[in-house]
Amino acid sequence: MTETTRAVSNTIWARYGKRVFDVIFAGALLIALSPLFLLTVVLVKLTSAGPGFFSQDRAGKDGRIFRVLKFRTMSAARTPDPKELVPLDHPDITALGRVLRRLKIDEMPQLLHVLSGDMSLIGPRPTLPDQVEAYDDFRRQRLLVRPGVTGLAQVNGNTSVPWDQRILYDIAYVRRCGLLMDLGILLRTVLVLFAGEQRMTRPFESTTYAQYVTPPPGYLEA
Repeated sequence: MTETTRAVSNTIWARYGKRVFDVIFAGALLIALSPLFLLTVVLVKLTSAGPGFFSQDRAGKDGRIFRVLKFRTMSAARTPDPKELVPLDHPDITALGRVLRRLKIDEMPQLLHVLSGDMSLIGPRPTLPDQVEAYDDFRRQRLLVRPGVTGLAQVNGNTSVPWDQRILYDIAYVRRCGLLMDLGILLRTVLVLFAGEQRMTRPFESTTYAQYVTPPPGYLEA
């Protein structure tokens, strides 16, 4: 058994309960939020030219590529740049798109991916294939579980935290995933919606999760 295999949480929740919860909770949310979905698509179409949805290839569990779906929040004429950071005040984000991003409504269509098994409600966010190709063995540990609609890194600062620190959060989640952790992440996700990501920012080394992950020498300086 390899070191990365041993690193995956082996709790009953991680092995069985999490998937059952995903299907039940995602299905219930899709039914409850269907009026909001319809309203959002109509508003996106009415407020800017282009399709209501945006799709893009992302890497999931074990690096498997799938097509992720979001409500469109940027100008349809924009050429996506995978290397560009897109803050909330980016000029290509539409006025409606800023609201959708701030409230995380743009990510809601990914509940469909949860039902299909490509994603989970909670886990590392799915990243671009080009990013995954550059991963070393340490970083690839974040691919050992299904990607999530929300995750440990997202409720501890998300883009307010440097990318390599977010990966440390992701690896800590892979290693320690359990029922109480998932419930805590769901609760903090709600808090992020009201307080904003910056107010929830915590450097990884200042958290209890740091005891579970020892990055390789020079990792944060790379």
